[in-house]
Amino acid sequence: MTQVTVVAALQIGSSPEGKAATLLNILSFEEQIRASGASLVVMPEALLGGYPKGEIFGTYLGYRQLEGRETYARYYDNAIDVPGPETDELAGLSQRTGANLVIGVIEREGNTLYCTALFFSPEEGLITKHRKLMPTGTERLIWGQGDGSTLPVIETPVGRIGAVICWENHMPLLRTAMYAKGVQVWCAPTVDACDIWQASMRHIAHEGRLFLISACQVQPSPKALGVDVPHWEEELPLIQGNSVIVGPMGDVLAGPLKNETGLITAHIDLSELTKARYDFDVVGHYSRPDVFSLSVDEKPKASVIFQK
Repeated sequence: MTQVTVVAALQIGSSPEGKAATLLNILSFEEQIRASGASLVVMPEALLGGYPKGEIFGTYLGYRQLEGRETYARYYDNAIDVPGPETDELAGLSQRTGANLVIGVIEREGNTLYCTALFFSPEEGLITKHRKLMPTGTERLIWGQGDGSTLPVIETPVGRIGAVICWENHMPLLRTAMYAKGVQVWCAPTVDACDIWQASMRHIAHEGRLFLISACQVQPSPKALGVDVPHWEEELPLIQGNSVIVGPMGDVLAGPLKNETGLITAHIDLSELTKARYDFDVVGHYSRPDVFSLSVDEKPKASVIFQK
C-alpha cells in the first residue's frame, strides 16, 4: 500500500551566543517547516548545547589545566536538562507544525554530559531519547557513554524511526541491532561534513533498504570564530553541512546542502521498502543465524544499585 509523506533535514548550526539563541534560530524555521508539509524533521548532532570543535578543554595526556575545568563548566552550563524548558519549546514547535522532530542535544545528568538525540511528536511532545553509545576520540573527554536502554525505534505516521548519531553509524553491530528493530526511516544527526560521509549514508540506506535522513551542522570558518588553527585550515568552514536524504536503493533524494543553513525535503513512500528488500533483507532472508548472531543488552546500567 502506498504511503507517501514528506521528510526533511534542517541544516543549522549552534549559535556562539549559546543555547537560548540557538533555540530561537530553530524556532525561526517554524513557518518554513509548516509550509514544507514535512511529517518528520531531523536536526543535527549537538545542536542545542553545541559541538566544541577544536576545543582542547585544557587537557594534555596526564595533565588537566585549570582553564580547561572552567571551559568545561561553561560548556556544562550551556547543556540542557531533559526534560526542561528547551524541550517544552521543542514540543510546542512539534505540535504547531504537526511534524515529528529528532534533534541532537547535549544533555546533562548530574555532572555528566551526554550527546543525545531527542524524539518529539505533535501529540505527546517529548517521547524518548537515544544517548550516543560511543563518543569519538576526544569527545570521550567531555561526554559520557550511553547504554543499551536508549536504543528506541518508535512508531510514527512517517513509519518506524530510529536515530544513530554521527560515527555510531560506523558501528556494524549497532546498525544490525537497529535493522532488527525494524527501522524504516533512519535518522542520522551528525557534525561530519566530509565527502566520505555521503558514501556512508548511501551505504547504510542501501544496506538496510530504508530511507535515511542525515542532518549536519553548518558553522563559519575557524578564522571567523577567532580559533587558532593551522594556516591551511583558516579559510575552510568549521563545519560545512552536507545534509542529505537517501532512498532505500542508495539513491540521493535531496541534498547534499553545503555551506548554508536551510531545510531540504523529499517525498518518501514506505511501499518502496518491500520492493527494495526483495533481493536483500539484511536481518531476514539474507541473514545466516545458524552462523552469525548478535546479543543486545538493553538493561539500564547504574554504577550504584540500592536494594531493600
